[in-house]
Amino acid sequence: MKSKKLNKETIQSLAVRETSYPEFGIGDVIEVSQWVQEGDNKRIQAFRGNVIARSNNAGSSTFTVRKIGSDSIAVERIYPFYSPIIDSIKLVAKAKVRRAKLYYIRHKVGEDAVIKEKVIRRAPKTAKKAA
Repeated sequence: MKSKKLNKETIQSLAVRETSYPEFGIGDVIEVSQWVQEGDNKRIQAFRGNVIARSNNAGSSTFTVRKIGSDSIAVERIYPFYSPIIDSIKLVAKAKVRRAKLYYIRHKVGEDAVIKEKVIRRAPKTAKKAA
């Protein structure tokens, strides 16, 4: 029996599904709502933190979210971008960063580990002249 010959592009396209997530980048604060199964119950659990890394590899794209939990213990989760367990992603705040990966945050403590928030300014409204 002949096996089906699938190339890398075909395999990647099978894994990609439609998503309606907001555009987020490195350093942004996001809230990922994911499905959690506990026995017979399914519920949604939120995980809120900074995006410290993103890997864009078509169907196997991932992003890493880091938060500081109780007792100042850091928790990192790596999420597959097209995973069916992700219910939604909410963008909480944009960040001003100059790196593609923020792994150096792991070694920072307290105020040094805080990422600056990006301030978005709107253009001033021009007053219409009365004619």
